[in-house]
Amino acid sequence: MALIVQKFGGSSVADAVCIRRVAARVLETRRRGHQVVVIVSAMGDTTDDLIALARQITAMPSDREMDMLMATGEQVSVAMLAMALHALGAEAVSLTGPQAGIFTDGMHRKAKIMGIKPQRIWKHVKAGQIVIVAGFQGQTPTNDIATLGRGGSDTTAVALAAALKADRCQIFTDVEGVYSADPRIVRNARKLDEIAYDEMLELASLGAKVLMARSVEFAKKYGVELEVLSSFSKAPGTIVKEEVKSMEDIVVRGVSADKDQAKITLGGVPDRPGVAARLFKDLAGAGLNIDMIVQNISARGMADISFTVSEDDLAKARRVIQSAARGVQARAVNVDTDIAKVSIVGVGMRGHSGVAFLMFKTLAERGINILMISTSEIKISVIVRKRLANKAMIALHKAFCLDKPGSTRTTPPNRLVRRPR
Repeated sequence: MALIVQKFGGSSVADAVCIRRVAARVLETRRRGHQVVVIVSAMGDTTDDLIALARQITAMPSDREMDMLMATGEQVSVAMLAMALHALGAEAVSLTGPQAGIFTDGMHRKAKIMGIKPQRIWKHVKAGQIVIVAGFQGQTPTNDIATLGRGGSDTTAVALAAALKADRCQIFTDVEGVYSADPRIVRNARKLDEIAYDEMLELASLGAKVLMARSVEFAKKYGVELEVLSSFSKAPGTIVKEEVKSMEDIVVRGVSADKDQAKITLGGVPDRPGVAARLFKDLAGAGLNIDMIVQNISARGMADISFTVSEDDLAKARRVIQSAARGVQARAVNVDTDIAKVSIVGVGMRGHSGVAFLMFKTLAERGINILMISTSEIKISVIVRKRLANKAMIALHKAFCLDKPGSTRTTPPNRLVRRPR
């Protein structure tokens, strides 16, 4: 008998029909003799609907009250799924995040899981019940409810799998696994049988929606193997684990695009030590994650600093940076939301040269201008105009032969060269 953690996203529990389908799938696992703990997201677009509802009341709702509101979405889902399992004759119990023993810090709307006390979950599991836990939420040190931010249900699932020492953690979504690109945009995108934690972490942080970055960080830290599957088919999925076959031979594993980006530019910033530190200290203090950063060449003692943030964080970032800009005597603050971040990812990039050249050449040949560039050992990201993001993805997917088995192992050898050791 194995202990299996299963997570079902919003599209998997979008309506009553979907919930009954999920209940049947969960019960099938239980009837194979396994213990099952299920984590669910809010139904369909519930979270977005709740945010819109709050904004009908006020444009600036408090983070604590937003958490109180948004946590209700998952509570509806767990109760509905428990009812569906009862209707099928199964024993099941629903729990909120706090009831399940999930403890967070006090950062409302972007809380981090600080610990899990799974005794109550174990009590129900040992009694033969299917336990259904509300994802996305936990209890703060002051006994308030806090939400974990976008994708928080993935993080809940992986954290619970680690705490329970589960044999498997399955993430069910509306696609059959992890693809070399978004199959809704790139028609010949290929499903990957397996992918390394590092590659999945980069893809998740760069806009691939199938898994959220924080959940992959948890999985890597605690050695939780993930299996990404579809709620709507029985097809094999993608395994996310430490190492995969032919890691160095496959140069690029996937291409992604994140259209929920905004660029903020501070013009006329005094070019002296400590200015950048002051700006980014204020942003960090507000809990904002900064991505790509570019500073231009100083002219007459002044420079421009540009950086990108998630569009979800833009309003908050704008407020913080307006104040910080005055503090460093910047002459102007400009915001550009007509951007997208397009990235290629692969651990094999560490050992090959020519990857950046092929990427930039491919984009240039299609008339796609690059606004910003960022790199790491296993990824290259560029900022382009939003309307060109899909075109860029399709072109890069073809250039790196991602539609072929073996991924870019088939990339022409005269274009990519292995670096000498």
